[in-house]
Amino acid sequence: MKFLFDANLSPRIAVRLAEVGYDASHVVDHGLLAASDEKIAAFSVNGGYVIVSADTDFTTMLALSGHTAPSLVLMRSIDKQTPADQAALLIANLPTVVDELQAGAVVTFARGHLRVRRLPLRPKH
Repeated sequence: MKFLFDANLSPRIAVRLAEVGYDASHVVDHGLLAASDEKIAAFSVNGGYVIVSADTDFTTMLALSGHTAPSLVLMRSIDKQTPADQAALLIANLPTVVDELQAGAVVTFARGHLRVRRLPLRPKH
């Protein structure tokens, strides 16, 4: 599983995850630093990435589209956490949600909180 970190998170988080064996990169590594959320989502679907972001706009976009990809890890309430703390939170919790992310899900992480919602976020009509 490959993780793509959005511009609102530090590239150091991706580096730390890569150090412990995850396939992780940052949007800056792909020339997507100033890209729209839609372009990042399309890149993620085409490349098989799970987006990691603190931007709830990705959740809204997934809910409105009804798509089953890309999976999203949403980091919430992290403004007082260092990138090292954020990486530690991910490293401690990602193994418990791998199956859901592979199947298509939005996983929300915060200190003391984990929520998993399967994609699509809205029922198909």
